Amino acid sequence: MGLFGHPTPFQTVLEPVDPPIGLNIDFCGPNVETLHMKHNVASLTGDKFVVNNEAGEVVLSCRGQAFTLIDKKVFKDSKGNPLFTIRNKIAIPKKQVIEAMDGTELCRVNKKFLVTSFRMVASFTNMALTPKASSVDPEEIELECKGDWLGRSATITIVGTDEVLGEINRCFLDVKDVAVGKQTYAARIAPGVDIIFMAALCVCFDEAYNEGFN
Repeated sequence: MGLFGHPTPFQTVLEPVDPPIGLNIDFCGPNVETLHMKHNVASLTGDKFVVNNEAGEVVLSCRGQAFTLIDKKVFKDSKGNPLFTIRNKIAIPKKQVIEAMDGTELCRVNKKFLVTSFRMVASFTNMALTPKASSVDPEEIELECKGDWLGRSATITIVGTDEVLGEINRCFLDVKDVAVGKQTYAARIAPGVDIIFMAALCVCFDEAYNEGFN
């Protein structure tokens, strides 16, 4: 059972990733990590996401801006320090941009919607370099997130490979949670992968899921 009482039917064996992948080496751990994300879509102050680890500790929070033309979400660590933002970019097909707090673009997420599924491609410079690899130029990487509307799930891989970096499952909620506009996800992340970056992609998945039905 997951943290919120819902099963997390993960099947894939996640192998360690070397060299690490992500935006920050400090968020790349040696073990498989399972995160649980709750999304409150009914908040008058804007969308709110809270991400917990298996121990129930908050590792990340995110809040969108309500009643504004700027569709931006600010991500903060467990101590409330701002990390980066996600904003929607007006384009066809839909795009989202992950930016540092100074506005520097860190990652671009392109979305493609199909009848029963969708595909996201996240393009970014891998900044999760270990000290021994500090002399190596950061590599441009593309991650592919393929989702299934009916199964409410997605798998994240490196484009052009079968290497799975993470899995996302949308949990089924009880009537009370649905009534107040809450959605819950569980994300399982391979060792050596930036868990905060994967949580950000989980937020993008949540928005893609909702956009797919709108």
